[in-house]
Amino acid sequence: MATNPPKFKVSVVDDERLQNLKNTFERQYGGSPLFYACAPGRVNLIGEHIDYCGFSVLPMAIEQNILAAVSLNNSGTIHLFNINPLYSNITVSTSEEIVIDKNNPKWYYYFLCGVKGIQEKFGISRLQGMSCVIDGNIPPSSGLSSSSALVCCAGLITMEANQKSLSKVDLAETCTKCESYIGTEGGGMDQSISILAEKETAKLIEFGPLRTTDVPLPDSAVFVISNSCVEMNKAASSHYNSRVVDCRIATKLLAQAKGLNQKEFLKLAQVPTEMNASLEEMLALVEEVLHPEPYSRDEICKILGITSQQFSTELLSANTQHVTHFKLYQRAKHAYGEAARVLRFKNVCDCAPNDSMQLLGDLMNQSHASCRDLYECSCPELDQLVDICLKSGAVGSRLTGAGWGGCAVSMVHRDKVQSFLQAVREAYYLPDPRRAAMEKQSLFVSKPGGGAAIYFEK
Repeated sequence: MATNPPKFKVSVVDDERLQNLKNTFERQYGGSPLFYACAPGRVNLIGEHIDYCGFSVLPMAIEQNILAAVSLNNSGTIHLFNINPLYSNITVSTSEEIVIDKNNPKWYYYFLCGVKGIQEKFGISRLQGMSCVIDGNIPPSSGLSSSSALVCCAGLITMEANQKSLSKVDLAETCTKCESYIGTEGGGMDQSISILAEKETAKLIEFGPLRTTDVPLPDSAVFVISNSCVEMNKAASSHYNSRVVDCRIATKLLAQAKGLNQKEFLKLAQVPTEMNASLEEMLALVEEVLHPEPYSRDEICKILGITSQQFSTELLSANTQHVTHFKLYQRAKHAYGEAARVLRFKNVCDCAPNDSMQLLGDLMNQSHASCRDLYECSCPELDQLVDICLKSGAVGSRLTGAGWGGCAVSMVHRDKVQSFLQAVREAYYLPDPRRAAMEKQSLFVSKPGGGAAIYFEK
């Protein structure tokens, strides 16, 4: 079990993308970068929408990442330049409070989340001025955690520029908290794997306290990522936070039903811990206590003995104040079932990693069905894509990330990868001109990548 992997700094590796970044930096700022930083995206193999419930998840970092070139300046400003011309550039003062507009989640606000998080962690009154060029090759709004990778990269950069130091675990926890500045009530999976990942292994990530365990994947298994080409920015809608709210309310109803003080419970994982109950027992409790019909605000207030004002201020988030009905049964059933699938997935990998692909594939398929039917975080395009992937030879396939668009991840036998890629290409991408134009960036194999790092030139 690794909780404190080696320090961040490593020597730089020469490659074309890094050289292009350096050239752009020199054109933009008239000098060379002092250092580089990167933070990877991730694909969650199983364990969707349960990190914020306190349950373990099982992601791996992907090879696509956010890459930055950085120098220090004495101008009292932070300059951010994005290589992608679709993203506007910005300059902010280091002598003023960093303001992040939750209602307008532009790309640079995610960077500023990381800056602000480090500033508050260390109580830095005046940040070091920085000049940065950012290059990302993680498809945006695809469920591969491009936004969290940017937050983590910014946190790492700000720490280095201001000569501060944190362990990887502490940085991951800091970045998890600071992404809430933009209004997302996430659980920490994305930031944790981006920082704590190691090459060639997936990770079981546990919370409270944060810790990671290597998970061996079958030698014959290849994981293929396919983008549905439907974009979904979880900070720009209430879909994501409304599920967090559903789980929070379900937690309180389950706790109260067992005679516990519901005011002390916010996450579904806390209830079985307090009761010393298994996940199977929790699924039975969901069936016993919660009804499948949506709950109204009035019904929840009556059960919990709270006012409508308390309901709004204590249970809802800023962008879910408009929600009137809550599917508590469905959300809790998904969360407890998915948490059990994560543990089974890890156990299968630990016990018989090379004879286990069908078992692992079945768990992935069950996960997608639960996300689709109980958590309702899929979409028609994702369901179509997952079905095509299974018909094209995948042993298992499921949505990954927040959902409502974004990517599917499929487990494919190594010797069937090329035929799988061709079949998915022909069935999903080529019939649609827009998808066909995006196909090269949308359908790819990824090995487990390494975590965030600082690079210096040789």
